[in-house]
Amino acid sequence: MAGDGPRGTFITFEGGEGSGKSTIADRAAARLREQGHDVLLTREPEGTELGRHMWAFFRDLAAADRTMTAEAELFLFAAARAEHVRTVLAPALESGRIVLCDRFADSTTAYQGYGRGVDLPTVEAANLAARDGLVPDLTLVLDVPVTDGLRRARALEADEAKQPDSIGSESLAFHDRVRKGFLAIANAHPERVTVIDASGSLDSVEAAATAAIERLLASRE
Repeated sequence: MAGDGPRGTFITFEGGEGSGKSTIADRAAARLREQGHDVLLTREPEGTELGRHMWAFFRDLAAADRTMTAEAELFLFAAARAEHVRTVLAPALESGRIVLCDRFADSTTAYQGYGRGVDLPTVEAANLAARDGLVPDLTLVLDVPVTDGLRRARALEADEAKQPDSIGSESLAFHDRVRKGFLAIANAHPERVTVIDASGSLDSVEAAATAAIERLLASRE
């Protein structure tokens, strides 16, 4: 990212299907706003018009029982991220806002790298170009056993009559590789990534996420 870097605070929420990360991100945004912070809550890939069109395309593929190559999937996500960084994330951070993002580059590493098996240096190169130097100040990885997460995700899809996407409908083995990918990322970047046990109640997960965010904000005062 051009310039001297963001003046705001960038926090990302990661995790496998059914981990509850979107709900926790929503709750974190509400809490921070109640405290008087200027907060932007966004998500990938749906944070831009380009990303929303791309996500609809993934759902159309799943509905038609069609797939694409793992490399094509990687570069589509990278394209959506490049747009998101430059038109949404960077401007918000440069204006001093707290930005909460539901998924970012770690998801690409976990899903397309560990899950799909794309060569990790290729994934990293795509991420590097897309994120334009932007690195989260804090990443919360919500970790839940794969079978529990998928059960939650599929129950939510049924409740909301949602059409599953091509990634959410993947095999148990795929999602297990993704989970291992997130944990490998956390192990490699302990200064940035906090793993939260998401197998308990939403309130307990929210409390752990709140504590991590408050520690970060206190350290930046």
